[in-house]
Amino acid sequence: MYYILVMLVIGLFIAILFLNIYFRIKVLKVYKKLVQARVEFDAKDVFNMQYVEDEVIPKYPANADDIRRFMNHIRYSVRMAMILITLITILGAILMYYRHD
Repeated sequence: MYYILVMLVIGLFIAILFLNIYFRIKVLKVYKKLVQARVEFDAKDVFNMQYVEDEVIPKYPANADDIRRFMNHIRYSVRMAMILITLITILGAILMYYRHD
């Protein structure tokens, strides 16, 4: 049981690494388009889609799809990272319990 949990934790760390690489590639492609189009918004706007829809997209209607895609990639990658980190923490706590027995 201990070795299975260790392998799961290692697998989840590898998953976080690949998730980071995958989304970095996807986000940077869209980000490059937004920079070339000189689209400007704050980092805090990434998590406030209502503000983006009301304020940012009307300023840059030609780049609306790229803006939405960028925001969705960022939010999805953060959400997936939070889930994986939570799983790693839970499995780590279980491993510590088994280790002390």
